Amino acid sequence: MATRNNRLPPLEIPNTDYRSKRRTPHRSGPSDAHFKRRRLVTKSEASTGSHKPHRLNRFQAISSSSQNRRKKRRIGKSGGGSSRGACSRRWTFSSADCSNCDDKVTIVSYNILGVDNASKHLDLYANTPRSFLEWERRKRLIFEEINTYNASVLCFQEVDHFNDLDNLFQNNGFKGVYKARTGEAHDGCALFWKDKLFTLLHQEDIEFQRFGLRNNVAQLCVLEARDDKPEPETSALTTVTSSTQRKRFVIGNIHVLFNPNRGDIKLGQVRLLLDKAYKLSEEWGSIPVIIAGDLNSLPQSAIYEFLASSKLDIQLHNRKNMSGQLEIQSTNRVFRSQIGYEASISMSRSRQSLYGWTMEELNLATGAIGVTNLKHHLNLRSAYSGVPGNHSTRDDIGEPLATSYHSRFMGTVDYIWYLYFFIKPQNHLRLPKIQY
Repeated sequence: MATRNNRLPPLEIPNTDYRSKRRTPHRSGPSDAHFKRRRLVTKSEASTGSHKPHRLNRFQAISSSSQNRRKKRRIGKSGGGSSRGACSRRWTFSSADCSNCDDKVTIVSYNILGVDNASKHLDLYANTPRSFLEWERRKRLIFEEINTYNASVLCFQEVDHFNDLDNLFQNNGFKGVYKARTGEAHDGCALFWKDKLFTLLHQEDIEFQRFGLRNNVAQLCVLEARDDKPEPETSALTTVTSSTQRKRFVIGNIHVLFNPNRGDIKLGQVRLLLDKAYKLSEEWGSIPVIIAGDLNSLPQSAIYEFLASSKLDIQLHNRKNMSGQLEIQSTNRVFRSQIGYEASISMSRSRQSLYGWTMEELNLATGAIGVTNLKHHLNLRSAYSGVPGNHSTRDDIGEPLATSYHSRFMGTVDYIWYLYFFIKPQNHLRLPKIQY
């Protein structure tokens, strides 16, 4: 296993008991407005070590000599030597009653670190042997890691070698679609599904550039369960709706803009994805929705609040900190800091002075002129917040302490969100403790 200061190899799950740990504790029964969903790690929510007493997700200054602030490394991912069993990832099960749920699905969301991004930001991986960053090595480890999960659907971000991944996962029964970022970037988003379990009914891509929201992209697919799936105990899907006896759901995959200062654009990207996902759900008979990806936003942020509460008064938030990030100069390095939940979200509602947003910024964030209160129509929950955890791995609202970790960043920015009325989180991968 590679050192934790660098992009780590996938965290392995022992082969001996993985399958039984994730299947036998659960019963299957008739589905009635819910379907049982297997919760898998958002990107590989892992880092190494223990925790600080305060449980908010925090951006932590870690040794770095570079002023470059561009990219992040996903912990527990690709990039090191294989050490199967060295860091065991076991399943944690939800306390939710899933006895009336019939179907299950395992979702993986994983920012795999683009090859081009890694090569351009080597300062973030100064302690990582260069051989651990080589794509030929990392793609094999990514494939081996995913195989241990017996996943149904894969949502990848920062994919710039799609053909390599497509060839690997085709051999394992997956089909996939890819959308490259617009502009000069070389990476994009990729979405794969197990062909024996699902049929792709519809696919559409979002180029945010078309809406003045930079060069990021997102994917939306409608998947339908195959009636002839050979392994009903491991396949999963959505609910049987009133409008159709077929089990379908919308799956969205996104990589939100990184720039912490452009909260208007970040919020606009999330808002647009949710709007399109909802419309797609309605078009196909009010089917369930799952949203996965790298949101580049902390759990204590206004963007998280918007996702979780379905509404947001934009003028109560600083445009430069919509994602919970602040740029702070510290001697010879730049690191990101996160202000507390009460300060960033529950700001004094009685204050008369509101943050000033220009008309252009409001238009980018809301998609309409003069609108300051945003709403979306999806009753979403974050998957980890629905499954028990403890303070050695979770923050005060139940999210992982870290899903991303490199020499100048440690925090949670990656999520899987699900439509609450239709889906129940059943289990997720247990998180290693974090050391600062």
